[in-house]
Amino acid sequence: MPTLRLLTSLDAVPAAAWDGLHDGRNPFLAHAFLHGLEATGCLRPEWGWTPCHATLWDGAALCAAMPGYLKGNGHGEFVFDHAWAEAYARHGLPYYPKWLCAVPYTPVTGPRLLARDPAMARQLLMAVTDWVRAQGLSSAHVNFHADTDEAAFGDDWLLREDIQFHWRNPGHWHRFEDFLAALDHKHRKNIRQERRKVAEAGISFRIVHGDQAGEDDLAAMHGFYLRTFADYGNAPALTLAFLRHLARAMPRRLVLVLAERAGRTIAGALCLRGGDTLYGRYWGANEPHPGLHFETCYYQGIDYCLREGLARFEPGAQGRHKLARGFLPVVVRSRHWIAEPRFAAALRDWCARETADVRRHRQALLAHSPFRAEDAA
Repeated sequence: MPTLRLLTSLDAVPAAAWDGLHDGRNPFLAHAFLHGLEATGCLRPEWGWTPCHATLWDGAALCAAMPGYLKGNGHGEFVFDHAWAEAYARHGLPYYPKWLCAVPYTPVTGPRLLARDPAMARQLLMAVTDWVRAQGLSSAHVNFHADTDEAAFGDDWLLREDIQFHWRNPGHWHRFEDFLAALDHKHRKNIRQERRKVAEAGISFRIVHGDQAGEDDLAAMHGFYLRTFADYGNAPALTLAFLRHLARAMPRRLVLVLAERAGRTIAGALCLRGGDTLYGRYWGANEPHPGLHFETCYYQGIDYCLREGLARFEPGAQGRHKLARGFLPVVVRSRHWIAEPRFAAALRDWCARETADVRRHRQALLAHSPFRAEDAA
């Protein structure tokens, strides 16, 4: 009978054993990515992230795993449950710590139940909820899980939905002009104007993978990241050491989009590449230029996907402005197990109403698709 072990570091799991539980198409599930966060100072206890990975073992063999963390707050999750924590507090109950299965700071859908077979995935989930109950924790959460995980969840796991904006190649676009041709006149014209302004400002672009990035490239990208977080008054979690780690450990997965003007690197976007998808994560700039954000974060990424034959581009969470640039609304999901029966019942109704609102909102957004009717995805 497999046994549950909660691990405080991925050091306890050989990389080959962990990576043998998934197909490798989603870079954020890689042992190198998750362990890199731990090893380079990105997961700080004062920010509420304490590694607590759920694993099932049959003797020395790893059978199933979930990247997990004990959370002391909602920092860096992108599935917002502040109202739930406040409701617990009003009733004199502790909401934190809770247990979370997720990729830290990464609102990207992907496998969360890494297992040899579906039965083992269900067994791992049951073992986790038993452990959460025994520890007296308020809840367990699984954020941004893949559709392939869905069947493992029972009715006791509440469903939440949200919207992100993703670009998808229907298969017959080979150049940026093919993509533009599928848009209506207004949106096609606006994108061309935005791109022209950037070009007229004397800005060019260089895209490098991790094994092509020099120390100056990595330091520049990290500096842009720090500046963006400072501009918004947020605390940056990713360290320069982590970027260096990605460049070494995942050299063809790391993709940097670097904007240059007058011999200087003035902006950049940090992306990761999966099996058929480009994932945009962070951006920043030292100079303000009209259209620079859209070119760096969206159009260069679309160009890259078209050149490399990638089918999808997920540029990050939120942002209705992406719709006008060819990114359509898609539903992303999370699951939540609540230990206290009264709260579970109340939150079930709350989640159902939220889900209905999200689905109506998506339909309303699709009514404003930038694509011509015959090309609407």
